[in-house]
Amino acid sequence: MICLNILLTAKNEADVPHLRALITEAMRKSRAEPGCLRFDAYHSSADPRRFTLVEHWVDQAAVDAHRLAEAYTTIYKPQVMPLVDREGHPSTLLE
Repeated sequence: MICLNILLTAKNEADVPHLRALITEAMRKSRAEPGCLRFDAYHSSADPRRFTLVEHWVDQAAVDAHRLAEAYTTIYKPQVMPLVDREGHPSTLLE
């Protein structure tokens, strides 16, 4: 399993409502993709500019396919990424 935690910070607070809508749409589409075990998006209560994505994928092939799918290619990469600073954190799930 591939676990990704991604921290996003809006560059401009005025973009937060638009980002929230885009991230929500991308989350819903990503959840329907083959190999997606979990895809959750969180909006910080402490800092309105911060979002966290928690993704679990079956394997690297599923992650690679996600990066070619609609949610990533039409929403996340072209519309979300230019408006945020991004920190990716590949992680290991503790059991």
